[in-house]
Amino acid sequence: MMLVLAGLVIVIISLLYTNQIASQIAEQERNKAELWASAFIAINNAPEDADLTFIASVIIDNKTIPAILTNENDDIQASVNLDTSRIRDKDYLLRQLDIMKGLQPPIEVESYGVKQYLYHKNSRVLTMLQFFPFIQLGLIALFLGVGYFAFSSARRAEQNQVWVGMAKETAHQLGTPISSMVAWHEHLKADAEGNEYTQSILKEFRKDVGRLELIAERFSKIGSKPTLQAVNIYEVLEQTFKYMKRRAAKNVNFNYPSAEQTPHLVHLNPPLFDWVLENLLKNALDALGGKGEISAEVFEDERYTYIDISDTGKGIQPGKLRTVFQPGYTTKKRGWGLGLSLTKRIIENYHSGKIFVKESLINKGTTFRIQLPKR
Repeated sequence: MMLVLAGLVIVIISLLYTNQIASQIAEQERNKAELWASAFIAINNAPEDADLTFIASVIIDNKTIPAILTNENDDIQASVNLDTSRIRDKDYLLRQLDIMKGLQPPIEVESYGVKQYLYHKNSRVLTMLQFFPFIQLGLIALFLGVGYFAFSSARRAEQNQVWVGMAKETAHQLGTPISSMVAWHEHLKADAEGNEYTQSILKEFRKDVGRLELIAERFSKIGSKPTLQAVNIYEVLEQTFKYMKRRAAKNVNFNYPSAEQTPHLVHLNPPLFDWVLENLLKNALDALGGKGEISAEVFEDERYTYIDISDTGKGIQPGKLRTVFQPGYTTKKRGWGLGLSLTKRIIENYHSGKIFVKESLINKGTTFRIQLPKR
């Protein structure tokens, strides 16, 4: 913002200063043009024995200001600093005369009681000077645009490095205790052979270890290009919804497409896409406050598959719709506000798709839409 204000101040000062100089030069050129016209008339009406050296030098010295001298009937008497190759082309001269008439009023020159009129254009130098502030404005705007783009790119690159580094380190740190837990599970399972109660506990224990393995796998995929495969989106939805349903309050209803219907294949990375769905469902559960409905809907067009995740919760404030995907945004007392930001990265960076808030009404609910390209 400070760069923009500084740029505007520079342009305004430059514009005022340049306009002042241009006005002075324009006045000087008008005086020179008037002097040229007077000299031309004087040399045409001078006696044969008159010394015309000074008057001729005045005419010759005008090498920059295009001008045309006419009589009262608009008949062209003389011209200067126009295209020399077309100086005998009457149509060309008349067109130039019309252009000059539209730029500024003529200079009236009277000689021996005969009025003549001088029309002229600004010199090339004056024209360039008048356009200079706008060129400068364009250059400053280009500089600010390039600077902002470079700064944004550097910031995004730094954020990506933080994301990737944190994810890789998390996966690495989880790897050792998970391996140990798997080994302990196998040991306890062997010791409890024949004990059904202990075996049932170890079975649930192994599910939780498997969950940790899945989480570690998800983190390990951040920063590397994941492999996308064609999977039935209905099966993915059913699996995730069932997992979240077991951890939701009894008064929360889940409504999602059945995996038994005709498969709908979508190219995605299952571990990462499960993460996306879990984040959306967790936010929906928080919005419901223990009572309501969470639903999913799948449909498509020629280019995309759309997945809508809806809830009947408290909704999102209109002013927050553009910030929900920013790191740190959260309405919960606990949490880092990284869930939706990570969700957006997974969909956009790894699946070449889009995710956005399709609709949100206060105390009525919110719908998030995932848009995935067909392969």
